Amino acid sequence: MDVRPVSFDHPDAVKLNDEVQAEYAVRYGDGGDATHLDPTHFEPPNGVYLIAYDEHDSPVATGGWRAQDANDEGYSDGDAELKRMFVIEQARGLGLARRILGALEEDARAAGRLRMVLETGDKQPEAIALYVSSGYEPCDKFGYYRDYESSRCYAKAL
Repeated sequence: MDVRPVSFDHPDAVKLNDEVQAEYAVRYGDGGDATHLDPTHFEPPNGVYLIAYDEHDSPVATGGWRAQDANDEGYSDGDAELKRMFVIEQARGLGLARRILGALEEDARAAGRLRMVLETGDKQPEAIALYVSSGYEPCDKFGYYRDYESSRCYAKAL
């Protein structure tokens, strides 16, 4: 697998984002994640967006981080927020999510971020298992979904 940084509005990023949004709609019965994301959020040094490509140069997994600092949505100074972690169904079980997560943590640490934070939902047990097994711990809720009962927030010191 080849993991490459791309812009959030790159055609492959858009394709995978559409797929993850469709999966959110199935799992949660709504229109997907309503969190506002702008391509500039993922521009270094304030973030990065990665895509893993298979041997046929097809995009199979994605994830990014964006800088956050203390605000009225519950973030803290020095946060790196994990966004759009996703692996297509055919490529699950190959360790791609863990590989991308490690690369994102390394990049955020190099950019001077202090902790990685993420929000997921209670209908994504495999995501929760990945994060917990990677050293993430429950934290105070933050972000767009902080008032939702189904929201689960995690953090890990970088």
